[in-house]
Amino acid sequence: MKQNKIKKQSSNSTSASVRKEMAKPRMSLSARTAERKMDSARNHERPGITVPGTVGKIVPRASPSQPEEAQIVVDGADTRHHDLRIENALIDEYGKSVKLKKGVKDEVTVSGAPNNVKPGN
Repeated sequence: MKQNKIKKQSSNSTSASVRKEMAKPRMSLSARTAERKMDSARNHERPGITVPGTVGKIVPRASPSQPEEAQIVVDGADTRHHDLRIENALIDEYGKSVKLKKGVKDEVTVSGAPNNVKPGN
């Protein structure tokens, strides 16, 4: 009976992608990070989404030291998750205190820190 011998590859062979990566000059982690930050093609904003919403009601607080809350109904969200409550103590572009009014249509932006999100499909 004839035995088939398995041909072994030499351990010195490396794939083309590894050879290509090894041909590049070595960089420290800080240099790679600085290079990524200077890249104009990258998106430097925090990951997030902006959706339309309407202020449904203003919820007063029992204690005068706590600010009232604005309940915002997010359009197009699940019925279980379409109500958001935020403190109704906002600051405009001039640094003045402002409050939301009931029935006002506005946009709600939800964003996350880059290290708290995972890549999608």
